[in-house]
Amino acid sequence: MRKLLAFLLVVVLLSSMGTARAESASQTEIVVFAAASMTEALQRIARQYQVVAPNVTLTFNFDSSGTLQTQIEEGAYADVFISASQKQMDALDASAGIDKNPDAQDFVLQGTRFDLLTNTLVLIVPEGSNKDITSFADAGTDKVDLIALGNSDVPVGQYAQEVFAFLGLWDQLNTTGKVTFASNVKEVLSQVAQAAVDCGVVYVSDAATGTGITVAANAPTGSHKPVNYPAAVLRNTMQPEAAMAFLNYLKGEEATGVFTEIGFAIPQR
Repeated sequence: MRKLLAFLLVVVLLSSMGTARAESASQTEIVVFAAASMTEALQRIARQYQVVAPNVTLTFNFDSSGTLQTQIEEGAYADVFISASQKQMDALDASAGIDKNPDAQDFVLQGTRFDLLTNTLVLIVPEGSNKDITSFADAGTDKVDLIALGNSDVPVGQYAQEVFAFLGLWDQLNTTGKVTFASNVKEVLSQVAQAAVDCGVVYVSDAATGTGITVAANAPTGSHKPVNYPAAVLRNTMQPEAAMAFLNYLKGEEATGVFTEIGFAIPQR
């Protein structure tokens, strides 16, 4: 009897181990490289997607689009890339043309690219600031001693430079040493929240989820290029169908509800 019970116990254990292995084998990991400004939105959407696709594990790498582009070029594995600017996606897309992709790099899986979101720029100040900063133009006055901007490799920094060039202030800000450069938009947000600077430029979606900051002004109309977020499956993906299924989910009602609640807008497709 004891031998029979022992035998049955072994059978049950082996069966459960086999089931666990089968479940593990059926689990698909999708690696998503996404602009830092998408952090809160995609983390919320990932929890929703777990219900929709329980056999899919989403692994995110959030950073500036320029840093993510470089990592992809240097061989980092990713199934999906979502940039905060067309520039970084163009540099990886063979169909973008020689003027936008001079090295003819071919990392994007053709037929999968589309514009997922749009965003807008805002000027933020520390919560409770008494500097009376109410416009982007104030950056060029004595009201501002130090302003945080994304660096030249960061889309939010590139857009901010366009705004200040539009206002005729970019050269002044640089020559007077008023600018402290950050490696991504979250770093700008942090510097302002900690009152390490008088103001900073971020996306409205970051301001909506940030704490310790107040929106002082919207960027003047027409002062910068449209802030579009292109998304695509990458050519070296080992899970093209699962990767595209996730991007298609991001176009759907559940995901777009999260995006718009945070402050993104959805482009016409």
